[in-house]
Amino acid sequence: MAKSVLTPQAADFPRWYQDVVAKAEMADNGPVRGTMVIRPYGYSIWERMQREMDDRIKAAGAKNAYFPLFIPESYLTREAEHVEGFSPELAVVTHAGGKDLEEPVVVRPTSETVIGEFMAKWINSYRDLPLLLNQWANVVRWELRPRVFLRTSEFLWQEGHTAHATKKDAAEYAARIHRDAYEDFMVNILAMPVIRGRKTKAERFAGAINTLALEAMMRDGKALQMGTSHELGQNFANAFGIKYLSAEGQQETCWTASWGTSTRMIGGLIMTHGDDNGLRIPPPLAPIQALVMVVKDGDGVSEAARTLTDELLAAGVRAELDDRTDTAFGRRAVDAELKGIPIRIEVGPRDIAEGKVTLARRIAGGKEPVALGEATALVQRALDDDHQALYDEALAFRDAKTVDVTTIDEAREAAQTGFARIPWATLGVEGEKKLAEAAITVRCLVRPDGEIPESDDEEGAIAVVARAY
Repeated sequence: MAKSVLTPQAADFPRWYQDVVAKAEMADNGPVRGTMVIRPYGYSIWERMQREMDDRIKAAGAKNAYFPLFIPESYLTREAEHVEGFSPELAVVTHAGGKDLEEPVVVRPTSETVIGEFMAKWINSYRDLPLLLNQWANVVRWELRPRVFLRTSEFLWQEGHTAHATKKDAAEYAARIHRDAYEDFMVNILAMPVIRGRKTKAERFAGAINTLALEAMMRDGKALQMGTSHELGQNFANAFGIKYLSAEGQQETCWTASWGTSTRMIGGLIMTHGDDNGLRIPPPLAPIQALVMVVKDGDGVSEAARTLTDELLAAGVRAELDDRTDTAFGRRAVDAELKGIPIRIEVGPRDIAEGKVTLARRIAGGKEPVALGEATALVQRALDDDHQALYDEALAFRDAKTVDVTTIDEAREAAQTGFARIPWATLGVEGEKKLAEAAITVRCLVRPDGEIPESDDEEGAIAVVARAY
């Protein structure tokens, strides 16, 4: 079978990435610089991500809502650090309906400010807390160096916004989302090992008192931030008057949190698991887990393929029948490989005559003939094995590309090809600035045992540094 024509990763990783996005029919560049058109196959992957994430978010008690795309400019200026942090990325509308607007409106870069306005309206008493909101939406952050899925001026995401009675409650909820929703999804659905850590003050979300992040390693050794969860303290609550009457009859100020993940996760999926033949989609995420392919029609072939597809569907496997025998089988097989479909089941006249089908595995590789009556059970087993294999491979790659160092110079060198771990007491704020001059950032702080430090200055904290997308 002819192999797909992709630029090899080792030759030009950015070009390989662009080739995969285009040839696997994931997305196209939009007509306005920095925008993207997500094609049906790419969007079907995003839909699976949404479904899995939405279930986890709702399990944590949050409810979905929707807030406006347009935000009065004055809302953003109420929290000075927030507007300063977003100012270079803002898209501002000054003219609409044939006339200049009395007040410019900002196209939503994130919704802390508009949601804060309504939290203040909806929260009166301690009985209204916690208020746990989430929305699925698009946001606009004007991007100077766009790359599809990774950095675009408009992208899709979910953003959670919550209000709590105490600092402790807000911190615990931010940590719960970080761990139980985000990390669980990335490990058990995306098959991606992620580092859970704390951002340094320099890398925190604008207006936050603490940012928790999940960092993953791509196959070129760079880091990708996959999701963040922020403790906002009382900064936004003070700016928007988010207050409640306590059980003791005292007026108190709320503590808020926000958290989000985006279509950037699709870029991370591509760059963590993809190989020189295209995508490799983890089975729990794959829109099509098993593709039943008619190689050549003949006596009973199409009927057998259709029956097998139905059996797989009945067993809970997301299966699809490809009986397009007017398209060359080799071309169809290459397309399936490019798109990372975990299992192909090839059915031809000779197979049916022998009571067999051919099982082709995208992740484990190779083909093998299997008895037709055993195919469904074997597919289910293979899907479970392949998810773990992808995770184990990605973890082994990350571990091999992670180095413990003791000096800033060693950290700078190690970060050219992977992650460096250096004691935060050795690096510090000044060392962080020196690394930034070489486009190397502190991705997060962790404890030696892998847990998250309580503060930036916690004794023994380790800085994970890398080049990043």
